[in-house]
Amino acid sequence: MTRLMATIACAAMALSAVPAMAAEQCAARADMVKALGEKFHENPSAVGVVNPNVVLEVFVSDKGTWTILASDTKGQSCVISVGEGWESAMTTAALPGI
Repeated sequence: MTRLMATIACAAMALSAVPAMAAEQCAARADMVKALGEKFHENPSAVGVVNPNVVLEVFVSDKGTWTILASDTKGQSCVISVGEGWESAMTTAALPGI
């Protein structure tokens, strides 16, 4: 039982740190886009509307690094997630006779 309680306590501490970390990864959208381009060579690849106040954007580099940003209507953006190994799926229409 002690091990279970220790695991729960560690998980609770880790989760309580998430909002503080997320707040440190927020800035004006223009600054975020500039930094992603300059530091990681990432460019916009996809965008989707979450709700009337938030847009989700995916930035990807040629080397496969990626960043997902959430941007609000006030111009503030926060990093949602980052990673490596991004692969874009290309949709090809089948043409008759080819």
